[in-house]
Amino acid sequence: MNEPILQVKNLSKHFKVESGFLQAVDGLNFDIYKGETFGLVGESGCGKSTAGRTILRLYEPTSGEAIFEGQNIYDLSPKEMKEHRKEMQMIFQDPYASLDPRMTVEEIIAEPLVIYGIGNKKERRERVIELLEMVGLSAEHSLRFPHEFSGGQRQRIGIARSLALKPKFIICDEPISALDVSIQAQVVNLLKDVQKKLGLTLLFIAHDLSMVRYISDRVAVMYLGKLMEVGTTEDFYANPLHPYTKALLSAIPIADPDEQRKRVQIELEGDVPSPINMKPGCRFVDRCPYGDDTCRGRDPEMEEILPGQYVACFKVREINKDRL
Repeated sequence: MNEPILQVKNLSKHFKVESGFLQAVDGLNFDIYKGETFGLVGESGCGKSTAGRTILRLYEPTSGEAIFEGQNIYDLSPKEMKEHRKEMQMIFQDPYASLDPRMTVEEIIAEPLVIYGIGNKKERRERVIELLEMVGLSAEHSLRFPHEFSGGQRQRIGIARSLALKPKFIICDEPISALDVSIQAQVVNLLKDVQKKLGLTLLFIAHDLSMVRYISDRVAVMYLGKLMEVGTTEDFYANPLHPYTKALLSAIPIADPDEQRKRVQIELEGDVPSPINMKPGCRFVDRCPYGDDTCRGRDPEMEEILPGQYVACFKVREINKDRL
């Protein structure tokens, strides 16, 4: 496999709240390799988007490292970080909230070029038109305002803006969750085409497991700020090992009604606990059918159970003894 373009080491982001600290992200460890799409999945509120924003230093980390091409970006000064941002961009979840309603599409896409002093006005316009055509829009769209577009078109504009500085790495923060189902596949196919054409590396954050399966090379599942399982897409969907992963995958609907009726869905009891002032131990223990006192005293470490498949669970070998 290629060298990792990004190494996330013990990354944590805690927010001070009235009753203590909200541990949105707590000790993440993973590598992302050049040219791959790394899917990050989990329930709403598990810390996926916070992790993405912290990796890009839109949020300052509480602790940990994000090593991009050999450089820990948290050690960089604001001036150095500005230069580094050209290599790392983000596509935001809400394609309307992330676009300035007072600016034309041309101004929105050209803004990064203006900030970095790239090209003259004519060259910037040519670059904007090139980007619009790359994402399936045309030159005539450049003079319109965001409110004149559909949700899918606005997300295409957001993608074009993220490509303006020719980055190597893009974080896609739930880029399809605000779109109609009929448009979601178009946007994902666009991302795959652009990635192949430009040789991009993507971190794809989502809770739609079917779409993550389609676009990702490897997948990590997150629960309450912690990673539960990491593996190749093939292994993750064909042979899940963590009980939380099994429950998530059992909830994916199947188009065939006969198959859907035969299927056994794993129903988790209880609610997701509060991420404020979390105690040591497995985050999933109170909802896990296999949880006991072993799981409560300390955090399980991520361990390679099968080649390339990592799981954080004390009971993983016991649960999967027939398959290991």
